[in-house]
Amino acid sequence: MEPFTRKFILQLNKWADSENRKPLILRGARQVGKTTAVNIFSKQFDQYIYLNLEKHDDAELFKRNLKIKELLQAIFLYKNIVPKKGRLLLFIDEIQNSSEAVSALRYFYEELNEIFIIAAGSLFEVMLESKQISFPVGRVQFFFIYPLIFEEFLEASGEHNALELLDNVPFPEYGYPMLFKLFHTYSLIGGMPEIIDKYRRTESISDLNPIFQSLLTGYIDDVTKYARNVTMRNIIKHCIERAPIEAGKRIAFAGFGNSNYKSREVGEALKTLERAMLLYLLYPTRTTTIPIMADKKKSPRLQFFDTGILNYVNGLQAYFFKFDDLHSFYKGLLAEHIIGQELLASDISQSRKPAFWVREKKQSSAEVDFVVQFDRYVIPLEIKSGKSGTLRSLHQFINRCDHTYAVRMYSGPMGIEKIKTPEGKFFYLLNLPYFLTGKIKDYIEWFLEKTG
Repeated sequence: MEPFTRKFILQLNKWADSENRKPLILRGARQVGKTTAVNIFSKQFDQYIYLNLEKHDDAELFKRNLKIKELLQAIFLYKNIVPKKGRLLLFIDEIQNSSEAVSALRYFYEELNEIFIIAAGSLFEVMLESKQISFPVGRVQFFFIYPLIFEEFLEASGEHNALELLDNVPFPEYGYPMLFKLFHTYSLIGGMPEIIDKYRRTESISDLNPIFQSLLTGYIDDVTKYARNVTMRNIIKHCIERAPIEAGKRIAFAGFGNSNYKSREVGEALKTLERAMLLYLLYPTRTTTIPIMADKKKSPRLQFFDTGILNYVNGLQAYFFKFDDLHSFYKGLLAEHIIGQELLASDISQSRKPAFWVREKKQSSAEVDFVVQFDRYVIPLEIKSGKSGTLRSLHQFINRCDHTYAVRMYSGPMGIEKIKTPEGKFFYLLNLPYFLTGKIKDYIEWFLEKTG
């Protein structure tokens, strides 16, 4: 597989240049491209050492209880590498397989801070909990790595003209057909690096399905290893198999996925899968002001980690060739899901899940698909099909908030409208095509400047 240049490599550069640099842990599901990105990043160092702790001999290095400087010498000898002057990058892959390696991160930070340390783990937090490992709090930094976003997909696909158009805020209108078509393809195949690499070489959807199945099977095998008993293993397996089917919907834990499992059992399984970054429980908020506070007493909406796998499991791939608008099929859930995937990946430096807004009354309930915090505002983000569809929920949000800004994501062109709610409050509505989701904060900033 040819390597992709990932956007988060820019964040790695900032980390490397930081005066207060700490060992960095990359968290993310298996096969999202963590190792490939670090290998690309390593080319700017004078020396690079790679350890994979799924390999017995690599993991054994950390079991000898050596002092940290002795451990480094042992690594050099084991790898048959002669130390030399300059910057050294040590990459410890699959660190979740060694509690001793996790503990060693503290001492690298305290005693060998001149070395650049990156670790990666696909089931890192799951491992910490199951093995009750003490963690070097305050001595490490995290990046949260997701499947490729649309911008990275364009780079990986060699669509440099489209990428240049996307980087303009606002983008030139003549670029709409090209970007819309490419986003449609991205929404079809998702953001897994192996899938994108295969598709750009074959442009065959049927060639992707064995890879999708292999990925899904691998995730099931990986996560169930950490189940505390056979019963929980079966529940986790059930939940990951059903998650792509239930994705985009508000769910109840009890009886999840047409099962007989109890709320507590399903809740534990789903939270294990969330820690493995294979799905996310997005909770509603009732506030229209900062900070956005999720209400975990209410039922969450399920977000699967990759829309391409979701399409494969649900048999949706053929529909992409029948409809141009993502909102035209699968009850509109697919458009919401891919936008949720883009919003999740908007900031890799912290794990912040997007929320949606609800007003639940017997006679007049309302739900806005997402809310985005920008500066001192909570901006409602509604996903609609074309110009059709009412904005009733959006109006209810605007009537209750302390500003006059809203965003609609849809399949039409970009533009700003001035609208009045039925109650008489004027507000500005920014209409954005789906493919600009990854640039949402840039466009909100532009929007406020234009209407302020």
